[in-house]
Amino acid sequence: LTLPQFVQLMDNFVGEDISLPTVKRLTAFIKGEYKQTKEEKMKQLEKVHHMSHVAQRKQLLEALFEKWDSNARGFLDLKEVAAVLSRFKGGTGKVALMKAKEQLCSLYPQLSRVGKLSPQAFQTFLELMASEFTGNEDETIDNLVRFLTTRVEKSHTESLQSSTRRKWLQDIQQAAETSGTSMEPVYKAVFKALSQDMEAHGDNKRISAYIALLEENQLSPEQGQVLLRYVACTADDAPHVLNQELHRDMKGVSFAAIDQGQPIYIPRVQLHGNVHFWNSDRPVEEREGSLLVLPLHDARWRVFGILGLDTLQDQCEKSIFLTHEITFYEGVCHAFSKAYHHICMRENVLQVAVTALDWLYPRTPSIHTVTTYLVAHGKDKNYALCKMITTHNTGQKEIHSSPVVLLREENLLRDYLFKCTESSEVILNSIHGEHHIAVPLHDLSRQTLGIFDISIGQHKKLPPEEQKDLQKMLKMVQDACSEILQKCLEETEPKHVLEAERVANVRHAGILFHRFMLQELRECV
Repeated sequence: LTLPQFVQLMDNFVGEDISLPTVKRLTAFIKGEYKQTKEEKMKQLEKVHHMSHVAQRKQLLEALFEKWDSNARGFLDLKEVAAVLSRFKGGTGKVALMKAKEQLCSLYPQLSRVGKLSPQAFQTFLELMASEFTGNEDETIDNLVRFLTTRVEKSHTESLQSSTRRKWLQDIQQAAETSGTSMEPVYKAVFKALSQDMEAHGDNKRISAYIALLEENQLSPEQGQVLLRYVACTADDAPHVLNQELHRDMKGVSFAAIDQGQPIYIPRVQLHGNVHFWNSDRPVEEREGSLLVLPLHDARWRVFGILGLDTLQDQCEKSIFLTHEITFYEGVCHAFSKAYHHICMRENVLQVAVTALDWLYPRTPSIHTVTTYLVAHGKDKNYALCKMITTHNTGQKEIHSSPVVLLREENLLRDYLFKCTESSEVILNSIHGEHHIAVPLHDLSRQTLGIFDISIGQHKKLPPEEQKDLQKMLKMVQDACSEILQKCLEETEPKHVLEAERVANVRHAGILFHRFMLQELRECV
């Protein structure tokens, strides 16, 4: 038990109306009766030491990854890392390197295709290589880290540039944390990062930027199975670009960038001949400048859209994108992808919640309302709760497109929700005679992802049958959410059990809840 969990366990045990002397007697009793054998104490110390060791190693390797990834692209080139590692210990570790690469590619099948290491794959690579050497593995890891650290040199200016850019990329992720399920704050953060970098490191070039996402082409499949829809762009371009559709049979290089999975850079668009201009009124003499199209990848390196930038509005004759700018834009793509998929995950979790609550309300008339919150993590371990859905016992739902944000210091009567978040345990509470059950939804590391605040009115507890249905619903929701989160991991391929899940990707999350219900029913038969 963590400290918040222990405190909550005791709080639940003693109840609301217990006297202070009784609490003191309980405390004295626990102090006197709680005993640990020597073996239990040693086992606990070993577990704490192991957890600390794993955390320190992760921190060490993350810092090394960040040092190598000076442009904050979010990945390293496998060939480049392997070439440097081949010189470890004077080149005597080439066999260990070859074996580690083979094992790595079997763990991350997409590596042999894209050749790019994520932070997790980089850590796994070094651990696999260290395990191939005789002797102490921790010492080998330390030696590998020292060796790789000395192979990266950055000037003070480069370090400052890298640090500034990382902050802008973190702002994109932060926008995703605090926006509920809205993409607008994320789009704004992306364009702000591009603008700030242009001012600080790009000679104040005037750029246009736009984001287009792949969609299934349902209306005109003869033009291609998918299309690109432009979902966001810089303000000046909105009248011509926003909500436009680009098809494969139209002019443009975006689908080439998608097919190749690599950025396409055109230094002089006027000489290219295959660039699509959304503003058809733009005179030919003003169709001069550079164009850069970067593919957007998900965690398994599948392309789901593009980020485009051009300098057509810049008056400078030689307005081009430099290498350090292009690598930073790759970092922007990576940050946007993480933010986009974080919001997709939240949408899926809420879809599961909506489906589950629809199933629950006709079975539990004693429940008055269920309010669904998502945890929004801020900076420096601060967090808030975003009220996303309110469901009444009539089945009526209020879905808050702009979530109501609850801060702890402003919501003292709702403090039980914050206790639930921190302890990740069920909390019982009463406000003005109205009884509440706060139930956490866990992520894969058992941290609180969201909360169901269940109001049961004047009842102190639910009737047995209703309690049973509530527990069943909560279990199915947790199982479905765990699968959604598991699918977000890069090494995990999607798993479909029901045919409906294959057919309806949009409703997949809602179907998940019914699939777990069906699986439990099958097990009971």
